[in-house]
Amino acid sequence: MSIVNTLALESNRQIKINFDGGDLSSDAGLLLIKEFISKLGIDTLLEKAFKTNDPAFKSVLEKDALASQPTVSRFFNRMDEDTLNQFLAIARVLRRKIYSIQMPQAVILDLDSTLLDAYGRQEGRAFNFHYQSNGYHPLVCYDGMTGDLIKIQLRDGTQYSCTGVVDFLQPVLDEYLHDYPEIPILLRGDSGFSTPDLYKQCEENGTSYVIRLKENGILRGKASDLVDELDEITRNNKVDYAVVYGEFMYKAKSWPYERRVVCKVEKPENQMVYMYTFVVTNMDSSPGYLIKFYCKRGLMENFIKESKSGFDFASVSSHTRIVNANRLQVHALAYNIFNWFRRLALSANRRKQRINIVRVKLLKIAAKVVHSARYITFKLCSSCPYKNEFYETLSNIGISAFYFSSSVNFALLFSIIINFLL
Repeated sequence: MSIVNTLALESNRQIKINFDGGDLSSDAGLLLIKEFISKLGIDTLLEKAFKTNDPAFKSVLEKDALASQPTVSRFFNRMDEDTLNQFLAIARVLRRKIYSIQMPQAVILDLDSTLLDAYGRQEGRAFNFHYQSNGYHPLVCYDGMTGDLIKIQLRDGTQYSCTGVVDFLQPVLDEYLHDYPEIPILLRGDSGFSTPDLYKQCEENGTSYVIRLKENGILRGKASDLVDELDEITRNNKVDYAVVYGEFMYKAKSWPYERRVVCKVEKPENQMVYMYTFVVTNMDSSPGYLIKFYCKRGLMENFIKESKSGFDFASVSSHTRIVNANRLQVHALAYNIFNWFRRLALSANRRKQRINIVRVKLLKIAAKVVHSARYITFKLCSSCPYKNEFYETLSNIGISAFYFSSSVNFALLFSIIINFLL
């Protein structure tokens, strides 16, 4: 103990303070992430160093030091179009591994777009009328069943929701048709994606879809019988909620043929005005089921919110558009690794918790690091209230049938991803 640097509190001279406590960490829960990515084989991709003094960080990466901020900046700035394509290939390889562990019964491709605020002079930053703000307007596609981020693509801020969606989606459909032909693929989208090119693409690729249509006079006219039915139901009760479902065949001017449209007409509680919902589909289920199935895409807003707040998707501060596009893929990979970790490793009562909750309860655990000739021992906080969850998570990782190998070298990339998890 250093006597020179030891201070006593004036309020209580028996309390002494110094900074000779040894190697300490507030992030000992990262050891769970380390074990998880080791089971996936991702640790074999870590070959370079990352600059920090945190012992848990260094043990996770099995390095004595971590890279400096200028090194990280140079890493990002070297990214180009080839790097972007490599990210897509990496995502496909990792998805194949995850599916080999837990094959989904179906995949629901939830399409959407969102705004990533930008405040500088980034290439492609522009004013988006819908969001009334400046930034980028990327396309996103999540799996509505698991929350996995299937694909994200940066676009200029002025782009409309469906701009480029066919080119964006085709590689995803090709992957699933080739790699997982036995998995049913469904697609959901709001009215921003009501384009006949997307309908045709789904129909030609064997993909079931439900896509909302923008309300217009023609659609309301075709639903007039439902309005009459709702009038009859509410004749003696204009207060309570009431709803009716129906369907009809419809051909817009830009469509080459008729398609099935299911609809809902509802009277909200304590309101007199009816509300309409129209959805175009190639599915055979009942109108009520399809409307409810479409409405469940609202869960996607939670996925987007967690991506932004938990993994800083809006961190697109580079001047060059291609660099920002690649940075977004790094954040997306961090999001997916955590989502896989949550689904496959966490205890059952923790699998619906958001990243910020898991960080506080399982990752941000205080520990003292003790070095010996043969071992590094992490002495975690004795009063940690989540010991059982920690041990259960570690056990879940141990019994899972993980194994993965790859020659892809992106050590520094994964060092950065580990940082995002904190």
